[in-house]
Amino acid sequence: MSTNAASKELSHGVDVFKKYRTLLFELTRKNVSLKYRNSWLGIFWSFLQPLLNMVVLSVVFGGLFGKSSEHVICYPVFLFTGRLLFDFFNSATKQAMTSFRRNAAIIKKVYVPKYMYPLSSILSTFVTFAISILCLIFVWVFFKATGISNGSALHITWRVLMCFVPMLLILIFSTGVGLVLSILNVYFKDIEYIWDVLTRLLLYMVPILYPLQRIETRWIIIVIKINPLYSMIELFRQCVLYGIPMSWKLLAYGTAAAVGTFAFGTLIFKWKSDDLIYHL
Repeated sequence: MSTNAASKELSHGVDVFKKYRTLLFELTRKNVSLKYRNSWLGIFWSFLQPLLNMVVLSVVFGGLFGKSSEHVICYPVFLFTGRLLFDFFNSATKQAMTSFRRNAAIIKKVYVPKYMYPLSSILSTFVTFAISILCLIFVWVFFKATGISNGSALHITWRVLMCFVPMLLILIFSTGVGLVLSILNVYFKDIEYIWDVLTRLLLYMVPILYPLQRIETRWIIIVIKINPLYSMIELFRQCVLYGIPMSWKLLAYGTAAAVGTFAFGTLIFKWKSDDLIYHL
């Protein structure tokens, strides 16, 4: 494809996105509303669910990994920061994966750019994730004020304002993975069960419950560092938990992984999205 043709195609894609951006907003809003429909607590679950997860996991694993050190300043906050980003990735990819099957009836009747469905699912999950950041602020202030679990060692710096960088990276990365999964799920429904198992395994293969420094086996350390989620979670902790400058190596790797995955997901989606209606 020539540069001129690619430029025209990109321009057309931007025009189509602008035309349907209101629909994207409405689909995102609908997904957020449906998530808490018939729930007594409603959107308050965005605060309560991560808080309860932190309490349970802190009780279970705090004795093993919660000893204060330069790598674990306050274990509940350390756990919360990692689990928050991982839960977003987990929920976003699963919602994107099932988006076509959930909206099959509409897809067969009305023309809408098909990427709107997985993208709106991911964005609605990101809205919930952004709300959960308020819960992180509450948890941080609580442990800082009470000093529980060495919370007095927590301190805030201006670098906390840079936390949007890893948040943006994990959004881009999740979108790329979600686009691929949404296509695979149309052709292979078993991918739902496979991905559920993989994400459970992934939870323990990323330093969320434990600091990386507790791992002594070299090949396991290499496997963990290859995982893009590690770099994004560690960048987030550097901003919010440690108050230190972001590692340029982690930032470069995380950016390359996020953009590369998004590009790959876009190519796969473009290749197969026109055929998926015949398999729904």
